[in-house]
Amino acid sequence: MSTAIIILGFIIIVALSSYATFLILKLKQQKKRQQAEREVTANAKRAQVLDDIRYIATAMIEDRCEISEGVVRIGRLFEILSLSERVAPYYPSLFKHFELIKDHPIMDARQALPKQERMKLDLIRMKSEAALEQGISDDAKKLADYQAKAMH
Repeated sequence: MSTAIIILGFIIIVALSSYATFLILKLKQQKKRQQAEREVTANAKRAQVLDDIRYIATAMIEDRCEISEGVVRIGRLFEILSLSERVAPYYPSLFKHFELIKDHPIMDARQALPKQERMKLDLIRMKSEAALEQGISDDAKKLADYQAKAMH
């Protein structure tokens, strides 16, 4: 009788071990599938942001978007992608202007400033735009066809 109990116990242990292994493998597959789904979603968002950058650059070239507005939007989008430092050397005028104006208040925050302060910020912005206009235009032309390089 004790041999039968030992054999039965062994069979139960093997069955439970097999079931545990099955569950672990199933969990690993589920995690892989979820990771793949996250990567697909992230790549789609990244592609959309890059499309937005190209669209804004094209709008700047076609004078449908003011220089500073386009520069700020493109600069912020590259920040979202964590690519600012990597791409800044290829678009020096755009990023030089962006660094100068990125902290300027906009909309309600701008309206809340005293008139003298707004005028001072406008003067800084306009001087930079005038000095960098051709370079920003050249950078926008390059960005209109921008393709991100592989991230390794």
